[in-house]
Amino acid sequence: MTKFKTIAFATLSCVALAACGGAGGGASGSRDSIRAVGSSTVYPFAKKVAEEFVAANPGMKSPLIESTGTGGGIKLFCAGVGAQFPDMVQASRRLKASEYADCQKNGVTDVVEIQVGLDGIAFASAKGGIMMNLTPAIVYQAIAAKPFGKEQTARTWQDVDPSLPAEPILVYGPPSTSGTRDALKELVLMVGCDTDPAMKALKDSDKDQHEQVCTEVRSDGAYVDQGEQDNLIVQKIEGNPRAVGIFGYSYLEENIEKLQDLPMNGVEATYENISNFSYPGARPLYVYVKKAHIGVIPGLAEYLATWTKSWGKDGPLAKIGFVAAPDDVQAAAAKAATEGTPMTADGLK
Repeated sequence: MTKFKTIAFATLSCVALAACGGAGGGASGSRDSIRAVGSSTVYPFAKKVAEEFVAANPGMKSPLIESTGTGGGIKLFCAGVGAQFPDMVQASRRLKASEYADCQKNGVTDVVEIQVGLDGIAFASAKGGIMMNLTPAIVYQAIAAKPFGKEQTARTWQDVDPSLPAEPILVYGPPSTSGTRDALKELVLMVGCDTDPAMKALKDSDKDQHEQVCTEVRSDGAYVDQGEQDNLIVQKIEGNPRAVGIFGYSYLEENIEKLQDLPMNGVEATYENISNFSYPGARPLYVYVKKAHIGVIPGLAEYLATWTKSWGKDGPLAKIGFVAAPDDVQAAAAKAATEGTPMTADGLK
């Protein structure tokens, strides 16, 4: 990069952040550390990367990582450009077209998308507790508000399928603001709902009604929204052998001595099954970064570089349940992180 381009970039970045000189607090802006918000699933990995970043960059402040949920984090991220807004958002699903439009409307025009790895939506119970082989159709009929558009009458798992235990349905899961909940809808509930021919037909005739019937969860106490803290779900099911929990695979891996996996379609939630997508609940994980903040917020470029050094199969993240993406995805993600190429709306839903 030429000297002129470097100066021009710095000037534009400072203007974008409204933080060069004066009350803004100098060329580094009004913040001297990175701020990232978002997914509770990605949270432990982002914290680990932050630890690696601090160890590799003495003197730099540790990034502030907040677990706000994917939806809530994206809302904060897309609110604007400047030191008062987050630099990054972690997401357990891809950005939606409507969210991308909000970003653009609020001046967040250059968003860098980085797929950092993979995860699986795990279904689990306490060690020695209730044991079932689940399917998307079973999960849907158990926790939907109106399964297949009909009144929810199932009180026990056996009411859903005669082969299952006659135990009350009690599921602790993610809230509506969570990317895990969005992935649960897309990968499990929608799939289970569409096993009914009438629901597949409804998808063509009334898409909004189809989405409501297929993704709205019951509110009678059988499904309990446990907030954005997946560790609380672990604690709840650990203390109740009849309960089922839904959370990111890493939380199952971290607590495997206390919990047991409930297979989906006969496939267990394991590193290998998630990495090759044979597990039905496998999903990609992302971080999104404001290009305008790179080179202005101290350490942001270095923090992104630390992500690229941490997400491999033998990297520090793998030791805490992180599933590495395929090599070609890693290469594309490293290129995006290094070059800061902004994403487009192509392919967003």
